[in-house]
Amino acid sequence: MAIFSGVRKWVYPQSIKGTWQKVHRWSALGFHLFLIVTPWIYIGGHPAVRLDLPDRRLYLLGQIFTATDGLFIALLGLSAAFMLFFVTALLGRVWCGYICPQTVLLEEWVRPIEKFFEGDRSARKRRDAGPWNFDKIWRKFGKWTFFMLAAFFISMSFSQWFAGAYEIWTFQAGPVDYALVGIFTLIWFADFAWFREQLCNYVCPYARFQGALTDKHSLIISYDATRGEPRKKGKAQGQAGGCIDCNKCVVVCPQGIDIRDGFQLECISCARCIDACETVMSRFDHPTLVRYSTEAADTGETKGLRLLRPRTLVYAGLLATLAGALVILLLTHGTIEAQVNRAAGTNFSVEEGMVRNTFMVRVANNDPREQQVTYHIAVDGLPDPTVIVNPVTLGPTEARTVPLVVRIPEASAQRSIPFKVTVSSEDESVTLTTTFAGPEGQASGG
Repeated sequence: MAIFSGVRKWVYPQSIKGTWQKVHRWSALGFHLFLIVTPWIYIGGHPAVRLDLPDRRLYLLGQIFTATDGLFIALLGLSAAFMLFFVTALLGRVWCGYICPQTVLLEEWVRPIEKFFEGDRSARKRRDAGPWNFDKIWRKFGKWTFFMLAAFFISMSFSQWFAGAYEIWTFQAGPVDYALVGIFTLIWFADFAWFREQLCNYVCPYARFQGALTDKHSLIISYDATRGEPRKKGKAQGQAGGCIDCNKCVVVCPQGIDIRDGFQLECISCARCIDACETVMSRFDHPTLVRYSTEAADTGETKGLRLLRPRTLVYAGLLATLAGALVILLLTHGTIEAQVNRAAGTNFSVEEGMVRNTFMVRVANNDPREQQVTYHIAVDGLPDPTVIVNPVTLGPTEARTVPLVVRIPEASAQRSIPFKVTVSSEDESVTLTTTFAGPEGQASGG
């Protein structure tokens, strides 16, 4: 493998135009809009999507989720995973070919910059094989400079999702944020300038576990050997011997493979080879020999894409279940986050015939609306309690911890009495369970 051999085997993909490359342009546009524009969209005064790691908050479509919303975050991750499984079972590696950041950035940033400074495939190969002269040096330096600028822009755009769009671009974010921008800029630059297709071939695990997600009915890029073989230089023969061995499908491949050798794990289904073959075959009025197909269709078992089969039905069922649970949680998600714990270093005390317990109640306002909310704390389930606690008024995303003092008659005290603490606002409430410790023993806080 080239990555471990110490010799970089460069791939020089030739530029190509065609139907599927137009699809690439549109998918790349969607990717860039999602990456760059989404962090600027605000709902209720907060980002539509933002992962605030220091405060452990996820802003999503006008709601705020914290570490206590572990179920929602887990369902969100599982839904994304099963969406990938479902799409892969149907359409193969469409993610790699059209949506993966690696593919999009190489196609829309790296290759255009490289072509502008060094020309297309033949010119790049010839110049790289030649000596280091002024022409080669200034072109390489110019290309690498723009690679660095592109890497910096992508890293800044990526950081918007964590530090905030306005904060990151006005340089008001923290030093850690910009340190990460610098690290990711160097990583992206190394990828753009050197690593490239090796990330897909040797690092990304997707191609490896893809075999467990697909079957013979999954969509792949396939060479029609029945019509293409035997290959013959010159004019295409139509029904047999159609491949003129022009190698156009090989020289445009960004992974450096020959699709005519059959399905390979390195293939990312980008369809550059399809556009290349269509360009050549159209001159002879013949359909392309390289196309999207399935293993079952190639062997004559089926015609077209078979959508309904056990694998896709299972994935679709699981995905629908997870998505339904996500929607329910999203619609019923509350805005109060509360915790109650016994005050550190205390258990109980007896004074004037009363047993006293002290708790610390943490209340967080996860209502993204720009308004203050007053929360009241009440106790239920204890005999004749005396409760000392003040209401808590919080602004959006604000949190505070207040003491809660509970006293009950010593005659009513027991070793451990479960009771409930309710934190409520005008719109909703949260009930917590803890225990009251009496003089006959000790009890742990809730």
